[in-house]
Amino acid sequence: MPGTCASLLVIFGASGDLAQRMLLPSLYGLQHAGLLGPELRILGSARSELDDAAFRESVADAVRRNVPAADLDEASLAALLERVAYHAADSGDAESMARLGQRIEAMRTGDILYHLSTAPRFYVPICVALGALGLAGPGTRVMLEKPIGTDLGSATTINDGVARVFDEDRVFRVDHYLGKEGVQNLIALRFGNAMFEPLWNARHIQHVQITVAETVGVEGRGDYYDTSGAMRDMVQNHLLQLVCLTAMEPPARFEPTAVRNEKIKVLRSLRHIGREQVQSETVTGQYTSGAVGGKVVPGYGEELGRGSRTETFVAMRAHIDNWRWSGVPFYLRTGKRMPRRATEIHLQFRAVPHSIFDPRAKIAPNGLTIRLQPEERIELRLMSKTPGLDRAGLQLSQVALDLDMHEEFAASSRRPAYERLYLDALEGNGTLFVRRDETEAAWEWVDAVIDGWRANDIAPKPYPAGTWGPASAVAMTERHGHSWRE
Repeated sequence: MPGTCASLLVIFGASGDLAQRMLLPSLYGLQHAGLLGPELRILGSARSELDDAAFRESVADAVRRNVPAADLDEASLAALLERVAYHAADSGDAESMARLGQRIEAMRTGDILYHLSTAPRFYVPICVALGALGLAGPGTRVMLEKPIGTDLGSATTINDGVARVFDEDRVFRVDHYLGKEGVQNLIALRFGNAMFEPLWNARHIQHVQITVAETVGVEGRGDYYDTSGAMRDMVQNHLLQLVCLTAMEPPARFEPTAVRNEKIKVLRSLRHIGREQVQSETVTGQYTSGAVGGKVVPGYGEELGRGSRTETFVAMRAHIDNWRWSGVPFYLRTGKRMPRRATEIHLQFRAVPHSIFDPRAKIAPNGLTIRLQPEERIELRLMSKTPGLDRAGLQLSQVALDLDMHEEFAASSRRPAYERLYLDALEGNGTLFVRRDETEAAWEWVDAVIDGWRANDIAPKPYPAGTWGPASAVAMTERHGHSWRE
């Protein structure tokens, strides 16, 4: 259950790109909405040598650059800046960490939330240093950004190192997708409506598709991305979290332990795709030059400046071996330089068992699509009578019952993911954060796939930028009588 609200937020990596683009603007959003406690102070830290005034200037600049002009309120920004201070430190320098510790002690009036917005290799050294300074005991908690490692071994090493300092219930692993309104609405849709849950199983659902498509390339992150690829960067966390929320059993309550217990059951039920299955159950791709949104863009190798076997696209056919989902394929795909940006979950229902209509009347199966971005929308496709008269009997066509979340809740402002995540972490609510066993179970499943690729010497197939990946991704679904939604 939620704990005591933190009175001090310490952001390591406060001068980095994530902090500038997302973290600081999100704190402004909470300030503007009146959701930050009056006692909260914010201490930024990084290796950059800045004083408080210079850091406040950088915070103001980040907010003005990244917050829509219509939402910018100078009084709210000024109030945020009054909370903000800065202290330079290097996790590898004991003296600078000791001075940072003194600053933290001087500012502390209650619980502390540490946010490690740094490269994962710094997680353990920072936690160890905080522990040695006596600043990691009861009343403190830590947020860790993904990725937690690059495989099961490295993830376990990081988790072990953090666990020596922070108890598991004080560790908040971030997957920012879980802070998105659309993802939380998936939980509300499933468990807040009586009509869906009885149909949410293998008896009624033929297959499930989960797509996370990006139009962007690597955008200056080539060196990082080339050691990661789509499998580690997207499948291990974002896609598998969406699988968990789509497939999990109803938790007893919407609280951290109950929700996470159901998610880990899904991950442990995922059938491993090993060396014998990867060629038929997975497809990898890498984009070449092409056009996205009418603009010519270079290929991955051109952006990187060298040849590479790193995948920028993955498609998979996964199975969950439990009673609810037995025999239902989960088609997962993610890629860069796709034709459009989209994150959506599509449930294809089974066809009616017997048609009473004229054989010429084609009845399409019902489908439920939950779109998470760029717009939040729920679409239920049903069969309806086509208006008009026909001697052959009723003519049918498919229509959509469409709920546009922006239109329906136009009066409610849409909250960026980190606003929700910060609010929950500051209050000690871990429901939308990832537990250690989830992280490691996901890595175990992903590692088996990557091992299969290596053992079979599978190289990514080229696909032109602006397309939906290699043709073999289409063939993978069509072999089983299914097709991707595009």
